[in-house]
Amino acid sequence: MATYSSNLRLTLIGSGEQSGTWGSTTNVNLGTLLEQSVCGYVSQAITDGADTVITIPDGATGVARNMSIKCTGALTANRNLIVPSNKKLYFISNATTGGYAVTVKVSGQTGVSVPNGSKILLVSNGTDVVVATNYM
Repeated sequence: MATYSSNLRLTLIGSGEQSGTWGSTTNVNLGTLLEQSVCGYVSQAITDGADTVITIPDGATGVARNMSIKCTGALTANRNLIVPSNKKLYFISNATTGGYAVTVKVSGQTGVSVPNGSKILLVSNGTDVVVATNYM
């Protein structure tokens, strides 16, 4: 039975598991998933009229695993980008059109509003998203 790390959802190989095939899992963990979490960049279209939810799937690539997320799309009001409650650092760029903010948050929480045209360093602390630094 597969188990996964609590924040990045990397596959944890137990003693004696995956005999003869553990190299493939290790390559995905290190060469794809860990790399995505440290230096991954993705453009994510923000849904106009609803929350946009991104995830970190178990042992597979996912938008929320990326370090840098460029929010795109045409907005007609402020919108939410919902991230998992995993502890994770994010560099967020609000490149949407329409002049509206994107609030990055964990579902049901307050989060941080990122004004249109702005870039910010945020951290999901396991409960909600907060500003990672006051000086840059």
